[in-house]
This record gives sequence, C-alpha cells and structure tokens, in this order.
Amino acid sequence: MYKLDERLAKLRPAVAAPNECRIRLDANESYKNLPDYMIEDIKEMIGKMEFNRYPDPFAYDLCKGFADYYGIDAELVTAGNGSDELISTINANFLNKGEKMVVVSPDFAMYQFYGELNEKDIVQVQKREDFTIDIDAVIKACNDNNARLLCFSNPCNPTSLGVVKSEVRRLVKSVDALVILDEAYMDFWDNDQSLIQEVADYDNLIVLRTCSKALGLAAVRIGFAAANLTLTTVLKSVKAPFNMNTPAQLIGTGLFKYPDHLRQNTKEIIESRDRLEKNLREMNETKHIFTDILPSNNNFVVVRTPDADEICRKLREKSISVANHHTFIRITVGREWENEAVVQALKEM
Repeated sequence: MYKLDERLAKLRPAVAAPNECRIRLDANESYKNLPDYMIEDIKEMIGKMEFNRYPDPFAYDLCKGFADYYGIDAELVTAGNGSDELISTINANFLNKGEKMVVVSPDFAMYQFYGELNEKDIVQVQKREDFTIDIDAVIKACNDNNARLLCFSNPCNPTSLGVVKSEVRRLVKSVDALVILDEAYMDFWDNDQSLIQEVADYDNLIVLRTCSKALGLAAVRIGFAAANLTLTTVLKSVKAPFNMNTPAQLIGTGLFKYPDHLRQNTKEIIESRDRLEKNLREMNETKHIFTDILPSNNNFVVVRTPDADEICRKLREKSISVANHHTFIRITVGREWENEAVVQALKEM
C-alpha cells in the first residue's frame, strides 16, 4: 500500500476562499487594468500564434523586453511562471536536502514554505520590533550556520519597509550564501535602491522581479530572475524546458512595448498610495484606531493594531477585504473611491 511521506500528508492547498467583497484590497494587485489599445495589440499577437508549436524555452523576446525596461543585459535574465516558480526552482536545485537556509521574519511566507517542502533546514532571523532588518544579525546567522541560501524581500511584503542599497550590498558581500533578493515591489519605492543592474558583479546574487504588481499582469503570472551568467546558465538548465507558455510570453512582450505607459501607471499608483497613507494618518489623529502607521514603500499601507482581527471582521461586514496579519493590517491601494470607502468605514468604527 502506497503511503504519503508525513511531510506531504500534512499539506493542504493554500487557496483562499472566493473573495465576494465589493472592495478587494487584500492581494497587492494593481487596481489598473491594461488599456484597450494594449489589449487589442496583444489580441493581434495571439491571433498570429502557432498553437501547434511549443513555446520558446528561453522566452527570448520576453526577457529582452524586461531587460530593456530595466537597463540590463538580456543574457542575464531568466523568465518564470511567476516569481513563485523561480523561488521554488532555486530552492530545489541550488542547495541540498538538510542544508541551511536563512529567512527573516516577518517576510513573504513562500520562502520558508518552499524551503520546508524541499527539506531544507530553516534558520529564522526575527526583525526588530519596528520591523526593520538587523543586517548584522542576518550576516551572523548566515555565517554561523554555514547557510547555503538567504531569501528576503526588499522592500518587504508584508511590512512595506525597505533596506537601502548600501546595506544590501554589505550583506551580499559579507556572506558565502546565495542571496535571493526579491525586488517585487521596488518600482513603488526607488529603483536607485535596486541591485538589479549590478548582478553581474556578484557570484552569489539573484534578483527577482515580477509583472504582477506595478506592471499589472497578476492574471498572467510572469516573473524574472536576474543574475550573473554562471547562475543564469544553471537556472535555465534546471527549470522546466517550456515553463513559459506562448500566450504569456506574447502578453508580456506586448506589455514592454509601452514603457512610458508602465512608468506613468506606477507613478499614479504611488500617488494614490500616498493619499491613502495621508488620509489614514489624519483619521488616526482623532480616532486613534491604530498604534502605528508604517511609511510605505510598496503598493499598500501597513497599520499596526492589537485589534486587527476585529477591525478586519467589521470591514468584511461592509464588503471590504484587507489582509489580516493579526498584529497588523495590510491595505492594498485601490481606486480612489475604494480608498475613500476604507477610510470612511474605519472612521465609523
């Protein structure tokens, strides 16, 4: 009789219940859909697609579009079916069973999930009380444990805080571990703080980016890894040979044909986020609902409160969903009327 490994038998699909709320600000999606002219352009490209042929295994045109947008060499880019696939692939292939992997907490939960799934020994470094990262503590944890892999997001999901480039550089240079630097939200902060244009200078750095946030393609699932040529060659060798289907490649390639639109979209999302943060701060000065509102570098605002469960429940009763982290709440920026509705609902509490 076949019996599942205990590690697998305990797993349950991490799929949320259908979100039937009128206002959905819990998933860090862009509130902006693609404009009609871009959609028509993409439809025309897909209409010419050869459905009977396998996709380009290296997604050359897609990687070229991404590389041109961020000013890097296309040879240093690997495309993935979302950043999640790339995190999983790196985790499964760049270190062996039982080797140590360092994560910081709180951070994106999938780093630790894929580490545990692939039977890696997880070393967790707690962030400070204010959610900032103690870089020296991370360096010490990597070196003391002979860690083979370090994963963290910058700026962070879910806390919204960022680590400046000079400190990230110091971290990468101070450890022997392979560093996965997830910059999924960097477009909302300051691309001058990114290390993506420096990946060729390091033998232990992989920078991740995504099309799901600032670029508004969450439905299509496109992510990228940028690294030096040696790491990129390995990553392209161990990934599934046809991991990026042709429609996704065409949609992503079509997206990068409009860099001015993408930058303007990002600018507008940042402006909307800043207004939401400002309005929450003004409301909190008189209502005192939150103990703290963190400065945001992402497309969401984080508020700290011991009453997170109760607040999220009451918001849901008003058909508003936000992300409940129990000691803090993450509110994705939405359309203007959605942001106003959240602030008004909080005032009424």
